[in-house]
Amino acid sequence: MPFENPFGYNTADPFSGTAHMNDAATQHDNPADNKADTPTLRAFALLEYLVAADAPVSLADMAHDIQMPKASLHRMLGSLEAGGLVIREPGQKNAYVIGPRLAQLSLGVMMQAGARRMRHAILGRLVADLGETCNLTMLHETEVLYLDRMEAPWPLRLDLKPGSHVPAHSSASGKLLLAMMPREQRGALLRAMKLQRFTPNTLTDPELLESELDRIAHKGIAVDNEEFVLGIACVAAPVLKEDGTCIAAVAVHAPVSRTSLSKAMEFVPRLQEAAKELAGTF
Repeated sequence: MPFENPFGYNTADPFSGTAHMNDAATQHDNPADNKADTPTLRAFALLEYLVAADAPVSLADMAHDIQMPKASLHRMLGSLEAGGLVIREPGQKNAYVIGPRLAQLSLGVMMQAGARRMRHAILGRLVADLGETCNLTMLHETEVLYLDRMEAPWPLRLDLKPGSHVPAHSSASGKLLLAMMPREQRGALLRAMKLQRFTPNTLTDPELLESELDRIAHKGIAVDNEEFVLGIACVAAPVLKEDGTCIAAVAVHAPVSRTSLSKAMEFVPRLQEAAKELAGTF
């Protein structure tokens, strides 16, 4: 199905700064249409398309979906590739994915001040209700990225500031985010992961981890039973978009000496409530 182009692509050279005018009179009457059809916005729309694809896309498929000539598209991709915004998928000729610069930009946007203030307030209320440390995370490659974290007023704590990363396979949030992915995408990611052991409870066997992820996907809740740090248990709930896609995870963790895993499971309804609030900040 052709890509629905929000900026009205045409057959012009994407970096020429000009547009092919099929109806000059109409465009003259609607100057806003001309402003929306610029090389910069066409390049931005192409990046949006690659992000939405969530998989390598060939030059031929792109040309078909967005209805742009291959030569023009190739020049646009060349400039974006030079800037680190897209890269060619290793082992696939003329297949592209988002690049490291764009990925870093997206993380910066996710952690920008306005949204972070709202999320921090939601986490603050959650910590006040549960009496334990809570966090909001997303999956970044094979690791969990902390978008925000609110400490409970206890002397024993982990030093995991916003921007910190932890391995996905050994954390409740990471396992949840992996479990909620499409199976094929999840499998590819697991094959790229190094399943390092951190405690005797860390799942390092790929088959056992897959089985655990299947159970998590069914239940919609994940736990960390002292799998990353001995003496620390965690429970995580998904932050879902309206279409059911998991975009983040909200979690509570505590020393088992104070809050057992079974006790932490009692926090699930409140976690799910906070997850619905947090979904509105994305």
